[in-house]
Amino acid sequence: MANKTDGLTDSNPMGAPQIRILSMDDVRGSLNDGWEDFKAHPGYGLFFGGIYMLGGLLILGFLTRIGSPWMIIPLAIGFPLLGPFVAVGLYEVSRRRRMGEPITPKGVLAQVFYQRERQLGWMAFVVMFIFWIWVYQVRLLFALFLGFKSFSSFDRFAEIVLSTPEGWGFLMVGTIVGAFLATVLFSTTVIALPMLAEREVDFVTAMITSIATVVKNPLPMLGFGFVVGLATLVALLPVFAGLLLVLPVLGHTTWHLYRRATSD
Repeated sequence: MANKTDGLTDSNPMGAPQIRILSMDDVRGSLNDGWEDFKAHPGYGLFFGGIYMLGGLLILGFLTRIGSPWMIIPLAIGFPLLGPFVAVGLYEVSRRRRMGEPITPKGVLAQVFYQRERQLGWMAFVVMFIFWIWVYQVRLLFALFLGFKSFSSFDRFAEIVLSTPEGWGFLMVGTIVGAFLATVLFSTTVIALPMLAEREVDFVTAMITSIATVVKNPLPMLGFGFVVGLATLVALLPVFAGLLLVLPVLGHTTWHLYRRATSD
């Protein structure tokens, strides 16, 4: 039987925790713990989820104003890539609740602002870089497959994409490329972000640990990634309103999965 604390042993980067063997029960347990955290302190979840929802609505308003409402689809799909940074406050709520520490707005927000002075800020560059790759590859594929098509509304765009060979090609290639970028980003950040929020380690060490966790536990970790992607897409449908619930629960869940996946 595999040792639950069998980890990176001598190859661990300095300051990195050992990686545990996970199962789908750990994913289910983390989801349950995340839900319990949200129920215990819903105000924090609604606050951080509301910030995320507002960002989505501002993007939608901007695209409508410049006459490119169709771009809301790729941006809405890519927008969740930025969600983990909003979730830093949720990690802190889960950490304090687990440690039995007082949970106050001042303490939670102070921890969020404190991250500007730590390594988590460097992760922003990594996430933003991948996000912009996603946006530009969408525009490139749009030019390659639909460059000679014209439409003035979202409905016209949806009609062309869903009813023409060019549109089907755009969807197929875009889905493959998007899935690849999402997997890369998920593997790089799923453990790294909560780890950086808790520990004094450099962001490269955190990314290595995150990728190693996914490699060591591909089924449960990628299974969780599928849950994150599906739940987020469903949450986007009612004009981003579902993010008020989905984002905080997933944020709390990510913290608990990180704690289950690592040990000192």
